[in-house]
Amino acid sequence: MKLRVGIVATCLMLAGCGERTAVDREPDTRVAVTPDAPSTPDTRDIPVIQEVLLTPMTPSDNIDSPASWTTVDGQRWLIATAKATDRLVVYDGQTGAHLRNVGATGKGAGQFKRPNGIAVVDDLVFVVERDNHRVQVLSLPAFKHVQTFAAEQLQKPYGLWINKAGNGYQVYVTDAYMAAEDAQGEDILPPLDQLDKRVWRFDVARHGDALVAKTIGSFGDATADGALRVVESIWGDPANDRLLIAEEDETYANELKVYDLAGKYAGKTIGRGVFKAQSEGIMLKTCGDGSGWWLTTEQGKGRTVFHLFDRKTLAHTGAVTGAQVANTDGIWLDASTSERFPEGVLYAVHDDQGVVAFDWRDIAKALSLPVCQAP
Repeated sequence: MKLRVGIVATCLMLAGCGERTAVDREPDTRVAVTPDAPSTPDTRDIPVIQEVLLTPMTPSDNIDSPASWTTVDGQRWLIATAKATDRLVVYDGQTGAHLRNVGATGKGAGQFKRPNGIAVVDDLVFVVERDNHRVQVLSLPAFKHVQTFAAEQLQKPYGLWINKAGNGYQVYVTDAYMAAEDAQGEDILPPLDQLDKRVWRFDVARHGDALVAKTIGSFGDATADGALRVVESIWGDPANDRLLIAEEDETYANELKVYDLAGKYAGKTIGRGVFKAQSEGIMLKTCGDGSGWWLTTEQGKGRTVFHLFDRKTLAHTGAVTGAQVANTDGIWLDASTSERFPEGVLYAVHDDQGVVAFDWRDIAKALSLPVCQAP
């Protein structure tokens, strides 16, 4: 999500004042492919690692978020949402080659309107559609429609995280609804006390080939520190009862808010001192001994920086950047082993046009991380 947020009232700077902020609407497609130069030089000494694959670049798609799935015969599919063309783009996750496109514009089963967040769990792919304000579930490998839910609750959804629980799933969906539009047609953020529905939770039960979704409720803190002003990316860590939610209102802060799985603000944020651009995609690398790292994204127009935080303490571990990757929205960490990626792979969207990949071994080497045994 690329938003320019401007403060429209002096009282926004004062604690306890109702907060109303104008937000430019996100464009449907990128007009300029060349990233803008940063306003101030970035002199941070950040290790550079080489991308190991790059999918075909298709600017007209406006690629937003990736996820991956391994077929029964060991093929890895990399599935990305294409916001401008209302479809899913499927690549070979080992080579980056384009395999197929799925879906078309519409409101029906298997159709999409502004697909954004995506997640794969078991043989299901969950897709958040911003402009159909719903979550659609398809079964793999056929991409057959299984269920659609949440259209009555969601207003302007973007991202999601899924916690597998027993024979079902707990689905968390972020909702960046706005209060109104100003005279210039820009969205206005609601005041703090109306940000209590920034994340919705649904329980999805599996009954054979069918899914049944139940609305559990919504949450969002109303304090200045814990409020979720502009939301998209979210990920969770059930073992530590923790959610990380990216704050994308850059006029307020570039950071991640820490909540628990029940939706209560934990009184802590991370990243404000290290992020120099908008916070974006979030993933979690878990190790067999309970350790691991949060992988988070600093969406620089000229280059993307990936920051790692300790799974348990949330201390900043370090950062890496790629040789090419810039302007990244979504990321996806596939920790499964393969001949090409024996310790896993990090996929990252590149400049709204395609997806790149980083070998986890290169990230670990650059930051001198200890060996992470699979859970």
